[in-house]
Amino acid sequence: MPTDCISYQNSGYFSNLMVDYLNEKEELKQLYNRFPKLENFKAQLTEKQANFPFENRKILVSALEKQYENFEVSESTLNHIQLLNNSNTFTITTGHQLNIFTGPLYFLYKIISTINLCKELQKKYPENNFIPIYWMATEDHDFEEINYFNLNEKKIQWKKDSFGPVGRLSTEGLDVVFEEFSKAIGISDNANYLKELFQKAYLEHSNLADATRYLANELFKNEGLVIIDGDYKNLKQLFVPYVKEELLHQTSSEEVLKTNEHLADYKIQVNPREINLFYIEDDLRERIVFENKQYSVLNTKMTFSETEILAELENHPEKFSPNVILRPLYQEVILPNLCYIGGGGELAYWLELQSNFEANKITFPMLLLRNSVLLTTEKQAQKADKLDLSWADLFSTQNDLITNKTKALSQFTIDFSEQKAHLQQQFIGLREMAKQTDKSFIGAVEAQEKKQLKGLENLEKRLLKAEKRVLAEKLERMTALQNELFPGKSLQERKINFAVFYAEFGSTLIEKLLEELKPLEQEFSVVVL
Repeated sequence: MPTDCISYQNSGYFSNLMVDYLNEKEELKQLYNRFPKLENFKAQLTEKQANFPFENRKILVSALEKQYENFEVSESTLNHIQLLNNSNTFTITTGHQLNIFTGPLYFLYKIISTINLCKELQKKYPENNFIPIYWMATEDHDFEEINYFNLNEKKIQWKKDSFGPVGRLSTEGLDVVFEEFSKAIGISDNANYLKELFQKAYLEHSNLADATRYLANELFKNEGLVIIDGDYKNLKQLFVPYVKEELLHQTSSEEVLKTNEHLADYKIQVNPREINLFYIEDDLRERIVFENKQYSVLNTKMTFSETEILAELENHPEKFSPNVILRPLYQEVILPNLCYIGGGGELAYWLELQSNFEANKITFPMLLLRNSVLLTTEKQAQKADKLDLSWADLFSTQNDLITNKTKALSQFTIDFSEQKAHLQQQFIGLREMAKQTDKSFIGAVEAQEKKQLKGLENLEKRLLKAEKRVLAEKLERMTALQNELFPGKSLQERKINFAVFYAEFGSTLIEKLLEELKPLEQEFSVVVL
């Protein structure tokens, strides 16, 4: 098996912003509180402890107990919920959309990164407790992003209309998806377990939030994962002062726009609205806007005066939903959280938010890039060895893989750099000669130089092309392996559902990931199953 490691920075799969963040570039340090290193958590927990009201813990625990009321909960999870009553207990949080049957593989990696970081912190700071949290994105509405998953090159899709928060969406119609899934997954013992898991999650729960809670709880209950739904009145009550600030002063828009000026050299992930709130009901999720001295809900006839909307907020806080700009603030108001674990796109928008946290006097969490993983079988790893492929080779673009391996395997040196350098050296002398005799010859000399360099480049390309034909069989085996590991020339974790691997390897899949993923290391994990 290849033994080289691939850093996130050198993988080619992360934005310039993420690369610079991981490299702790000086210019970005003003955009975050502390970089996620084990030794930095001491100061973070001290700050959060001083900044998190003790009474919020009681409300949080009560909400979690209510949300878990109709679920079979492990002793580990129950214990973790109760520990949140203590001032020396902190959370590590990840969040994800309610993709049916988890969506792509990185759903697992987010949660396992969170669980494993809690374990590392528990060893380092044993006088405290660290609880892994999965925040369900129940108030999102992007149904088209979550209503399918890929299984053995087949797209399995839930076809349904959706208008309100996805967590409240009825699971009606998922029996059709179950039938399609059952046919595709096979009849092995592992496949039968997955069918039972899907059936109990989606056909025995009435809404998508409960179905997702059941599924995530079944997969990770032995690790004490705590699953939270922010779409809950008593939790929203804690956020009322910040919603009021948003309605009356639009602080977040002003602060985020100022921060985005520091990110001018990067792609801005999200831009703030004037008011970063939605008004939600079961079948409604629309922006709140302020126009003509009154508040209104877009695409409805609802309007409010200032007095009316503040009364609505006091009486029905559950109807006010933070958008992507304010959701992180809501999370950190209700959780004693130290660190948020997310993908590159998520951390990119979190980096826009610190000044808004400061304006609202809420501790900004540490930001950790989740583990990224390449799953491979023993057979695939052995094949890579036989083909003399490193993981760096396999992570490269297919064109680079073919070109570099052709040059490495060729009997000839398919690199005319030495000849080009020699030619250029000769033309330096010719230019000097032209300057001393007839300067009008300089143009002719330069044209001849370009022509001869171009000729060498063409010869190099023709030789490379000829060698690719000679080595075609071996190169095809290399690209076939790369296509297996990087489906659609993309990261496996963004394309494939966990069921593909679980059907073959069963619980070993999650056990291996829990054993091998190291959340504070900035390297792709290659896990051999």
